[in-house]
Amino acid sequence: MQGRRLCSLGPATNAGLGVAGRHHPWRACPLVPFREIPVLHTHTSRRSGAFGAVSALALACALSLSACASSPTASAQPAAAPPAASTAPQASAPAQQGQRNVVVLATGGTIAGAGATAMNSASYSAAKVPVDKLLAGLPELAKVANVRGEQVFQIASESFTNDNLLTLARRVSALSKQADVDGIVVTHGTDTLAETAYFLSLTVHTDKPIIVVGSMRPGTALSADGALNLVDAVSVAASTDAKGKGVLVTMNDEIQTARDVNKDVNIKTGAFLSQWGPLGMVVEGKNYWFRAPVKRHTNQSEFNIDQIQSLPPVEIVYSYGNVPPTAIDAFAKSGAKAIVHAGTGNGSVADRIVPTLNELRSKGTIIVRASRVPYGFVLRNAEQPDDKYDWVVAHDLRPEKARLLTALALTKTTNTREIQRMFWEY
Repeated sequence: MQGRRLCSLGPATNAGLGVAGRHHPWRACPLVPFREIPVLHTHTSRRSGAFGAVSALALACALSLSACASSPTASAQPAAAPPAASTAPQASAPAQQGQRNVVVLATGGTIAGAGATAMNSASYSAAKVPVDKLLAGLPELAKVANVRGEQVFQIASESFTNDNLLTLARRVSALSKQADVDGIVVTHGTDTLAETAYFLSLTVHTDKPIIVVGSMRPGTALSADGALNLVDAVSVAASTDAKGKGVLVTMNDEIQTARDVNKDVNIKTGAFLSQWGPLGMVVEGKNYWFRAPVKRHTNQSEFNIDQIQSLPPVEIVYSYGNVPPTAIDAFAKSGAKAIVHAGTGNGSVADRIVPTLNELRSKGTIIVRASRVPYGFVLRNAEQPDDKYDWVVAHDLRPEKARLLTALALTKTTNTREIQRMFWEY
């Protein structure tokens, strides 16, 4: 099988992404033929076509990079550090008339990772393969949508900061306002993928599909999951049925809502789960829907990334047997505006911790009572008299998502009744 891929002729700019109706010039350069790669040929039995080639995606990408590097028209290989907007790798494909337009924003993670051998499914380097090589390894994308890519970051997701969240949300928001963009896919490391997806669902005002996707194995691993996950994500982003459903996560054939989904397993592909179940599934590129989100999101949200300059510091304190108030005191001294207490059971708080939390509350610090237990939800005024203490309960939000909602709430108000309302509604 022979192939060609598209390479940038010049600096990658916003104009190259189709801003204001302009498009970046592209020139064809050689792509390493898929079937000439022995490792790739060996491991194509699990899925048909390019879907089965996921076990050697990063290898194919690396070889295609090598081929293009020898061409006088090829772009220079990006540095490992997060690229600036003017040098970020981009990818595009010949537009197919009648297809919808999807932009892939790449941030790094395992889906852009590579291991030393095909046996390395857990030991590998994340955030190595740039978006242009990632997309060039999936010619099937051209059958799903008109796809172009942009490298926003190239980092492992455990290193995501509030500033990264704000930058990404602003870029997603800007793209969502473009008439020539029908859907957006964000590739992301799995460690904090659910947090980023939830933040986008709270802050980006659009009814266009926004899909966050990652992989549990690098593309070089046997039975890697990234290629099919990405094709599924693009198919959902290109679907008119996904319009108005908020930010979604597609992993392991399932379509999950950003609010409910969490990474519950750290070593297998079926890692992203929701106690309320998926919204739907993707099978052979077709989307099947079973339910819709019931909480406020995206263009229903009172939070708007266009109006948010920064996030106030909100910290999480983990509870356990014999826990002292040391961490709470340290966070308070560092300037935390709110403390999310990840309690045992139904958000329980040890007796020796209650006075410390109440003292902070009397000084204006917001106290949010969450649970370290992955399933169920925290009942207000059960275990602790929340009304009396003027505390907020996180309901069914995990502590890490409660942190994000609390931070956004504090950009609007410090009234605990209002903040509690937000937890019920979002």
